[in-house]
Amino acid sequence: MHDRILIGRQEKIISLPDDMWRHHLAQAQRHGSLRLSFMTEDHRRIRNFVVSQLPRNEGRPLTPEAIASSLMIPFDRVVEILAELQKHLFFLVLNEAGDVSWAFPVTTDRTPHRLRFSSGERLYAA
Repeated sequence: MHDRILIGRQEKIISLPDDMWRHHLAQAQRHGSLRLSFMTEDHRRIRNFVVSQLPRNEGRPLTPEAIASSLMIPFDRVVEILAELQKHLFFLVLNEAGDVSWAFPVTTDRTPHRLRFSSGERLYAA
């Protein structure tokens, strides 16, 4: 007997051989690793910081100055890293002023999806 993986797609259940699924997962992991290969430790620190701090920033975007000061990373480097993170299309979005207004899964931009954290902060979901 062969193992099978069941995947729900809308109202249908698709059955796949487990070896096909394992192959797909291995390719996805390689693709993800390549997609993240540009990131340095500072990229990760900034990304994690903006995701954790946007909800605590009273609904306002985070400025590069605030990020640089909090993380003790030179301002010019923060600006460079923010541009690189935005360029890769899935980490964050800068507003017209160059401030971080969106860092998945949260945003200071008004969306139909509102979040309320157990600590009391409120924000929109990206």
